[in-house]
Parts: sequence; C-alpha cells; structure tokens
Amino acid sequence: MSYVFGAMITISFIYAVFSGNIDQMSTGISEAAGSAIELLISISGMLIMWSGFMRIAKDCGLIEKLSRLFAPLLSRLYPDVAVDSDAFRYISMNISANLLGLGNAATPLGIKAMGELKKRSLNDTATDSMVTFVLMNTASMQLIPTTVAALRKSYGSAQPFDVLLCVWITSAAALTAALASSSLIRRLTWKRSSRSSLRRCASTDYSSA
Repeated sequence: MSYVFGAMITISFIYAVFSGNIDQMSTGISEAAGSAIELLISISGMLIMWSGFMRIAKDCGLIEKLSRLFAPLLSRLYPDVAVDSDAFRYISMNISANLLGLGNAATPLGIKAMGELKKRSLNDTATDSMVTFVLMNTASMQLIPTTVAALRKSYGSAQPFDVLLCVWITSAAALTAALASSSLIRRLTWKRSSRSSLRRCASTDYSSA
C-alpha cells in the first residue's frame, strides 16, 4: 500500500505542476491536515470512553463471561481452538469490541488473536481458523456503531444513532457472506487435499506393484 499511496502522491504533484494548480494543491493539503486534526479531536472523546469501558470490562471479568457466552457458537466456528486458550479469549474480545463498533480497539486484539492462531500452524499456510477469523473480523458485526455515530456527530448530525437499523442489516449481511465464504473455502480445501491424498496413494500403490 505504501507504493500505491506514494504513486498517487507523485502523480498528483506532477499533474498539479503541469496544470498550474500547485497553489490549489498546497491549500488543499493544509486544509485537509487541519480538518483531520479537528475530526480526530471531535471523535476521540467517544472512542476513549468506549475503550475505557472495554478495559473495565476486562479487569472486572466481563470479558471472561462473554467468552463463555460466545463459547457454544465460536467452538463451532473454530473447532480446533480450545475454549480455555489465549487465542479463544482474544477472539472473544475482538468480537466484543466489534459489536460495540470499536474498530480501533478491535484491531490490536485481532492481531494478538491471529498471533496465537499462527502458533498452531505448522507452516506458513493459513489455517481454516485463521481464514474464518479474518473474514469475521472484516465483516465486523456491530450492535452499537460507536465510530460511525462519532463521525456523524462530528459532522453535525442531530441523531447520530438513527442509522442503527441499517447498520444491523448490513452487518448481518456481511457476516453471513463472510461465514458462507469461510465454509466454501473449507470445502474446497478439503476436496483438494482429499484428491491430493488419493493421487499420492494411487502413485504409491502403482510404484510398489
């Protein structure tokens, strides 16, 4: 991505020079930088509040209770991950943060969960659990769209949470598509590995004959 952004910046600068819009580009950069700082300050309060809530929930044991609550469902989605493992706890915490719409808080938890899942992989190939987790984390089912509400509030929305129903519908659709994709990938992988095993067995039997 660094190469992509670098190319975009270079092309924009060259175009601005040859089109005579270098002054407009400089003004736009300055205004965009100021707007970014203003947006950061305006949404930081709500994000800090919910991030603090997640920290309190972890310290008081609520996350452990959520892990047990999610255990029946997650054990089906991640059959090779033990319920009492660190990977399972990080996955539960990541899902909890996503449910609260805290993408920034969910990201480090997701990285830790992926690190624990990677330890279970015998090679550099992603396991079924790793693929499922990436898809679920990307879909990010949200019950309380905290970040979206903060952005809407910063831009003057009188009712920042009036998109709640739309968020639920789109999140449910994205999660359904993610789980369906995960199931399809697992089936294709299983069929491919089964065919490879059959070929190896047939080759071995023919050689021995």
